[in-house]
Amino acid sequence: MAPILLLLTGFLISGLELTGAQSVGVCYGRNGNNLPSDGEVVDLYKSNGIGRMRIYEPYQTTLDALRGSNIELIIGMLNSNLQALTDATAATNWVQNNIAKYWPDVKFKYIAVGNEVHPDYAEAQFVLPAMQNIHNAIVAANLQDQIKVSTAIDTTLLGNNSPPSAGSFSDSASSYIIPIINFLVSNGAPLLANVYPYFAHTYQPQDISLPFALFTSPGVVVPDGSLQYQNLFDALLDAHYSALEKVGAPNLQIVVSESGWPSEGGTAATIDNAGTYYNNLINHVKGGTPKKSGQAIETYLFAMFDENLKDGLETEKHFGVFSPNKQPKYQISFG
Repeated sequence: MAPILLLLTGFLISGLELTGAQSVGVCYGRNGNNLPSDGEVVDLYKSNGIGRMRIYEPYQTTLDALRGSNIELIIGMLNSNLQALTDATAATNWVQNNIAKYWPDVKFKYIAVGNEVHPDYAEAQFVLPAMQNIHNAIVAANLQDQIKVSTAIDTTLLGNNSPPSAGSFSDSASSYIIPIINFLVSNGAPLLANVYPYFAHTYQPQDISLPFALFTSPGVVVPDGSLQYQNLFDALLDAHYSALEKVGAPNLQIVVSESGWPSEGGTAATIDNAGTYYNNLINHVKGGTPKKSGQAIETYLFAMFDENLKDGLETEKHFGVFSPNKQPKYQISFG
């Protein structure tokens, strides 16, 4: 998850209309030395009615545990593997070993080709070619209607985002993201995005209030013409709808592939705030934004467990909605 360096910068998310009652998903990170077995984790998802999971690389033990579970899956790959997948044969082998081998016993939904690759990273040049090769391998396996190939971006690609109607991609990000957007549009795939209002508040507390970030503001905070914004999540969603419109992709769907709030380790990182955020987020994404009213937003909470081996800020270790002993940290209904 990338820090927020500019006021309201980033948070590329959008609406995805869902059919029927859908639960939120939860990301399953494994950066801990005290976590339950994969079988126990899958059972915990099922017993809590969590119907979607995101994993960050293709662990065979996880995939085996998911067989027959009916849990929809986002499967990723490490950024360090992107260059290798620019070779078509390597991409075909990846799909055969990690997708075709398990389909249909495992319900793959999206393949995330890279996570939070910045336009100035060395890996940036490999993202689109790897996406194309993985997609071609999916087509060869005749799974293109069931599994969509995408990438997960972080929250720093908007150059302008306030008011939401002025949302646009930064000049430095455009040459990177626009070809990816065109690929996604042509293949009917969504863009995956990780969004953290927590960081926006903690880096700019004088401009972004805690209630605005937690969905608890009593009234309108950001007026924008005929539209009015009472929470940061909506404002950022609609800023990205606007940015997509400006690059000719007004109908591109964006899945919130991570969103969370830490329970300790830093400013505003408390059990109460985190519980408030997760509960309000779950309730809020069932609806829409002022600009896209009535469209549910496919969203994945970050993360299933606290991860004691995570690098970076202390907060990074405390995003779990469950403790490693499988006890819930908050009273949450995931449905």
